Amino acid sequence: MDISGGGIGGLVLAVALSRYTDVQVDLYEAADRFREIGAGVMIWARTWEILALLGLADDFSRIAHAPPHRSPSIALDYRRSDQPEEGSRFYVFEVPYGCIRFHRAHFLDVLVDRLPEGVAHFGKRLVSYTAREGASQAAVELRFGDGSTAPCDVLVGCDGIKSIVRAQILQNLVRDQGGDPALLDHIEPVWSGTVAYRGLLPVERLSKTDGGVHRTLEYPMMYCGKNKHVVSYTISKGSIVNVVALATDLSLRGTEYADPWTKECSKEEMLDCYSGWEPEVVEMLQCIEKPTKWALHELKPLPFYVHGPVVLLGDAAHAMTPNQGAGAGQAIEDAFILAELLGHPSTTLSSLSGALAVYEAVRLPMDNHVLRGSRVSGDMYEFNGPLGDDLPRLGTQIGHQWDWLWETTPEGERERAFTLLAQKVTPRARL
Repeated sequence: MDISGGGIGGLVLAVALSRYTDVQVDLYEAADRFREIGAGVMIWARTWEILALLGLADDFSRIAHAPPHRSPSIALDYRRSDQPEEGSRFYVFEVPYGCIRFHRAHFLDVLVDRLPEGVAHFGKRLVSYTAREGASQAAVELRFGDGSTAPCDVLVGCDGIKSIVRAQILQNLVRDQGGDPALLDHIEPVWSGTVAYRGLLPVERLSKTDGGVHRTLEYPMMYCGKNKHVVSYTISKGSIVNVVALATDLSLRGTEYADPWTKECSKEEMLDCYSGWEPEVVEMLQCIEKPTKWALHELKPLPFYVHGPVVLLGDAAHAMTPNQGAGAGQAIEDAFILAELLGHPSTTLSSLSGALAVYEAVRLPMDNHVLRGSRVSGDMYEFNGPLGDDLPRLGTQIGHQWDWLWETTPEGERERAFTLLAQKVTPRARL
């Protein structure tokens, strides 16, 4: 079992699979060490349940903004803020556990610490793979940028939004197997028309001279306005505030973004973008000394995740905008379901295709639902949805955007996957 990519999804999959002594796992990372771009990561109760099932809850509890607890709490406090005077709350999203927040680097460290020795291989940038049909030897051979190769029975592409694995799957289908040329439209990510200014700041910078407390130190905030919104929340045991300020030009959605996707920008550019917003937003943005500017891209929903012994997971399968704080959570759910299927006693080399088909059947509809919903949510936050800025009705509709959080459970999805697996495979020799 080879994993290409050492981000959150790839690491969770490697850690989860390492529980099975009869499944060999190798993780190949292009960089010289594990690293995550970005700053904050949020997860919801269903993802926390997965971390608990994997025996990781105690480790993650120690690095969260605060130790997670099951009681309902404010996950996001929505305000209208695109006005120079004080804004106003129009919706509160309150759920069990609230939203659980982490510094992304600390989140990665927990997973790295749980990775068995010898699993990770660095400086291995995948450039291509060859899949053999019906071979008695390893079904896939990986080729890396340094000229080396590696065999495996299954290749899992966890290589992010610009996935080499996704590109080759689609190109092979069209070029070699007469697939629909429209599949090639799924190779390149699509610009959402949104840029995000990101920054971290110590909580001390938000201290008010009158002794008051900035609102974002109490609850995760969603400041909304026409064509823009700002998300802010504490991470790192409440010592740091993560700020993401987004601005959208709908006329540019789907066009090519010519500049680098991520770059440094001036503080003045960011402040000019939110000129005329309510004071507490402007005060917070003024505390960010060195913002970075990100062009937010997403994938068109894929029609499949599996092609032979090759499978996609996480951003390689469903990179999405951050408007529901769901990207990391969906990657973790992918990894959990795939690991549970591959580690199941009935999954063997001869029945492997059935297990991968079940993974796709369980995960693809949910992932694509959340991918589409994230874009819709972003439009709502910026008053570009069908309800515009009809705030009383808009708040209720925003709440319904989150219904997927509790329509199923990870354990229920696992049981559904096992039921489907039982219909496809019979026990034989292990991987």
